[in-house]
Amino acid sequence: MFVSRSMVSQVITITKEASIFEAKEKMDAHAIRHLPVVDPDNRLIGIVTDRDLRSAMPYAMFKNGATAEEREQLARLTVGDIMTSNPMTIPPDYTIQDALLLIQKKRVGAFPVVDSNGYLKGILSVRDLLRAFINVLGIHEPGTLLCIEVEEKVGQLKKIVDAITEENISFGSVLVARTWDKGKRAVFPYLLTNNVARIKKKLSAMGYRLIDPMEWYIDTLPKTEK
Repeated sequence: MFVSRSMVSQVITITKEASIFEAKEKMDAHAIRHLPVVDPDNRLIGIVTDRDLRSAMPYAMFKNGATAEEREQLARLTVGDIMTSNPMTIPPDYTIQDALLLIQKKRVGAFPVVDSNGYLKGILSVRDLLRAFINVLGIHEPGTLLCIEVEEKVGQLKKIVDAITEENISFGSVLVARTWDKGKRAVFPYLLTNNVARIKKKLSAMGYRLIDPMEWYIDTLPKTEK
């Protein structure tokens, strides 16, 4: 899935000449945390975040307790004074996997999406990525997540899928993850049913080890020495 299919296309923007009060009002009115800053041609020149506003404004400002003198001083500040210029962006043809890895690496909450000429096309936030992966994985529908430990051999996934399909159970998704044990993999089928006792018994009879997904996650966290 591409970023262009998951991003918000109708982006709330602001100019660098706008006051920081206007930026705060826009964020509050639209319940957003990132405002792309554009020029008159809608080319991206910066971004301002709620964190930028909190750094620029005293705490009292957010509680409507700022003095008249503080408000007068703040009124002189523009978005251009506090924005991040030339922010990191992503193109519309990035995949959501690319975007997720980049957001994790750069530790940001959102990326403006721009074309090759620098025109703003959208914005992609962590919230948008979560929504996209929920749809891809099918976990918006009621179901049960299983965790099956398998040997790293060709054909193991097909055996599991065939066994589940024979029980007339539909899949939301199937993921395969590495484990800390050499030669092992963990298969995570999300099944669109809560009646899994029979298929669990069948998989166990086939020689597979079923693990509670949360226990698997905890067991595979890196061990730190005290």
